[in-house]
Amino acid sequence: MEPIIKIENLRFRYPGNKEDSLKNISTSFEKGSFTAILGHNGSGKSTLAKHLNSILLPSEGRVLVKGMDTADESRLLDIRRTVGMVFQNPDNQIVASVVEDDVAFAPENLGVESSEIRRRVDAALKQVEMYEYRTHAPHLLSGGQKQRIAIAGVLAMQPEVIVLDEPTAMLDPQGRHEVINCIEELRRQGVTVILITHHMSECIHCDRLIVMSDGEIRMDGTPSEVFSRVEELRAMDLDVPETVDILYQFRKRGLDVPINALEAESCAAVVAVALHVLEGAFDE
Repeated sequence: MEPIIKIENLRFRYPGNKEDSLKNISTSFEKGSFTAILGHNGSGKSTLAKHLNSILLPSEGRVLVKGMDTADESRLLDIRRTVGMVFQNPDNQIVASVVEDDVAFAPENLGVESSEIRRRVDAALKQVEMYEYRTHAPHLLSGGQKQRIAIAGVLAMQPEVIVLDEPTAMLDPQGRHEVINCIEELRRQGVTVILITHHMSECIHCDRLIVMSDGEIRMDGTPSEVFSRVEELRAMDLDVPETVDILYQFRKRGLDVPINALEAESCAAVVAVALHVLEGAFDE
């Protein structure tokens, strides 16, 4: 099956810069997948995200969305119907004084018929578990709730792909938890999700993890595969989940334990087995 997004030899340089912000990126995203793109500030991850629905256009190479070239102006509306974007600050995306009016804004601008807009708005708010707030004023909501409204506004366009560019960057821990739960539910519903983040914990449940540094893809695999490369990640000023670090410290002290257990429960199980083996060795 052809990937829903395909990137070929993508290079990008911001006007006035001497160096490329993206350097010969080639990759693809499968329909229905959940991919996290991890990197420190300046790694190129947000620049890459903005290429996925024509906010930025390649300096060289091309980006194809369902076979449509993002540089083709005649396909711009189709591309943006296919790939929806959610950004860091929900306040910059909220345009109406009532939640349901805000969610209706994008489909109205696409010329969707009124009864269909009503259906889409209700469905989108239910998807993000904000239906009961449909008549509320957005400015009275918490940061996490606002971001879920922003996600609902994108869902009402019925995109096949949602790209979330650091959607939890401005949120407190509770807000981050709400938004990540929302994202994981979208993934279960079959939406193709691409999450841009610098939080290790947000990557644990994705299908695929891409690590970027200096405008290049440096790692690409499952979260377990990527996070087991502890020293390489730290050389890029990135860290690993606490569970992996605990197991890594055990290994440094001579215990032969796997370091790819990402969940607290699985980490605890690995530690328990290792300690049991160690106790047995002392008993002998």
